[in-house]
Amino acid sequence: MQFCVYLLRCSDGSYYAGHTDNLETRVSQHRQGIGCDWTRTRRPVQLVWYGESPTRDEAIAFERRIKGWTRAKKEALIAGDWQRISLLAKPPHERPIQPPKAVRPERSERANVVEGRLARPPHERPSTSLRTNEQGE
Repeated sequence: MQFCVYLLRCSDGSYYAGHTDNLETRVSQHRQGIGCDWTRTRRPVQLVWYGESPTRDEAIAFERRIKGWTRAKKEALIAGDWQRISLLAKPPHERPIQPPKAVRPERSERANVVEGRLARPPHERPSTSLRTNEQGE
C-alpha cells in the first residue's frame, strides 16, 4: 500500500501538510471541511503538491519535516526546485552571499525623484543661464 504526503494551499495563502493512504478522498474531505480544523476555516483549498511513500511511518516523518519548513522552502518543493530546497536547508550564514536588494532613497530624497531618477537639489543643479563674460553680460 502506498501512502501520500501532500501540501494544500488554503484560501488565506497558508500551506497545510498532511499524509493519507487515499489522496483523492482526503483532499475531498478537506474541501468539505471534514476532519481538520486548520483547513475547515480556510476553504477553499487546492492540492499543490504530493509525494508517495512506501510506509506510513515514512509518510508521517516527511509530513512532520515539511511542517517545520519555511514558506520559501515549501514553495521550492511545490516548484520541484531541489537545488533551492538544498540551499534553504543550510543555515543563513552558510549560504552564498546574495546581491543586496535595491535601497530605497530616504524620504527627503524621494520627494526629489523625477522620472525614475533622483533630481539634484536646486543648489547643486547646473546654471541654465549662459554668461558671455565674467560680469554676466
